[in-house]
Amino acid sequence: MSARDDTSARRTPASRRVRTSMPYVLLAIMFAALFIFPLFAGRRASAFNVYDALQLWSAYGLVALGVGLTMIVGEFDFGVLGVFALCPMIAVKLGEINLFLGLGAALGLAAVVGFLEGAIVAKLRVHSMPVTLGFYIALLGANLAIGNSQSVSFSNLNVGFALDARLAIFSGRSIIALIVFALVFVVMRFTRVGRDIRAVGGDRRASRMVGVAVDRVLIGVFITSAVCSALGGVLLAYSFATALSNPGLYPLQFAVTAAILGGVSLVGGVGGAVGIAAGALSLSLLQELFSLLAAPTYLSSLITGVLLVIATFVAAPNLSAWWRSLRSPRPGAVAVASAVPEPASK
Repeated sequence: MSARDDTSARRTPASRRVRTSMPYVLLAIMFAALFIFPLFAGRRASAFNVYDALQLWSAYGLVALGVGLTMIVGEFDFGVLGVFALCPMIAVKLGEINLFLGLGAALGLAAVVGFLEGAIVAKLRVHSMPVTLGFYIALLGANLAIGNSQSVSFSNLNVGFALDARLAIFSGRSIIALIVFALVFVVMRFTRVGRDIRAVGGDRRASRMVGVAVDRVLIGVFITSAVCSALGGVLLAYSFATALSNPGLYPLQFAVTAAILGGVSLVGGVGGAVGIAAGALSLSLLQELFSLLAAPTYLSSLITGVLLVIATFVAAPNLSAWWRSLRSPRPGAVAVASAVPEPASK
């Protein structure tokens, strides 16, 4: 094998290069769009718009982090919607008695839900989708029962004021979310746990053979996913002084789109906290741009959906192989071409 062939063999696949760079390229584009496009409509973006985008990111970005971690490990967690709905209701109800009691009970309940989901998936060797979908439906029903199918107000408005207080472009909520993302990044980047999570997502059977505690990894990821999603919901409820009876499907739509835009592979084993954070922030900036331009709701859904489809296509694992197959000549065509005799020279 020549040096050139050896270099090309070791070259990073195109799909991986695209997936790695896509979150940061898209984030730069969204930042530029936020400050350029409004000028054509006679409007001007400011630091407050970035602050407002970070407010959205601090809630739904944590849901994206939870969903993204389960996707990295090769699973999917519908249950994030359930804890995003129920845990804020618990936090608001008990928070009237004591703020930290409400917060602790909400996060503790999320950890129990994540443990049960992970244990069922790991021990019974079943796929996570039907399991977590069942938990979502049950938790949403419990939330409707506790709140009597109505949103519940939180009387301690000082908590919301403290969480929303501006520090340049940041707030208490966004700083808490940044800390959570930083902790997950450190674990994923510098500890064995992060390597085990990617290994389990890449090849679960091989991970078991080399001694990775697959069941423990799965349970830990589902607990982390539930706690992150619950924290995002609680921060949002305390900030708005209201726990919603049904937050709808938007948190999950946002989370899945942000995770894929953030470079998380659909087949597992690839992704990280920084990419997910970038993908979630890109979506938050896009929503802020639509709000600044007073764009209709359908346009937001349309563009977000198109972005998701494009991101899924360009980050597909077999994209580079498919592209090479289009560029390289077919074997039959090469054989026919070689069989045609050359004209005799005069």
